[in-house]
Amino acid sequence: MNLSNLKPGEGSIHTSKKRVGRGQGSGKGGTATRGHKGAKSRSGYSKKLGFEGGQMPLQRRIPKFGFKNINRVEYQPVNLETIQSLIENKKVKGSMDFQSFIDNGLASKNDLIKVLGNGEIKSAIKITAHKFSKSAIAKIEKNGGEAITI
Repeated sequence: MNLSNLKPGEGSIHTSKKRVGRGQGSGKGGTATRGHKGAKSRSGYSKKLGFEGGQMPLQRRIPKFGFKNINRVEYQPVNLETIQSLIENKKVKGSMDFQSFIDNGLASKNDLIKVLGNGEIKSAIKITAHKFSKSAIAKIEKNGGEAITI
């Protein structure tokens, strides 16, 4: 064995024997196997995502529906049962303000919080949030607590 009879392993090379776009002598001259005219024959061609050969694309054929209100205010919901479990685990004492919601992982610093009335609250607690449901206010005040809107 020497340098003159080395060849790559079986199946390691996948290129075709013909070199495309290298003139008439290559046997693939002229159009370089791209056919005549049209977008695919040009250099730099890449079809757009969703392009269907000039047919109206699916995303434009299907009708639009719905409505997005740009003035919608999103609130992070927190139920009374969640607050009660924090009280039982001694993570909250006496009052719960915006910072304690963040510290306990119930909201992030940019969220608005709405306290909802799902579940029961057993102790008197002062809760400060952006919004309260009517049932949440009733349950908090029934136990001697206070619901303060920021």
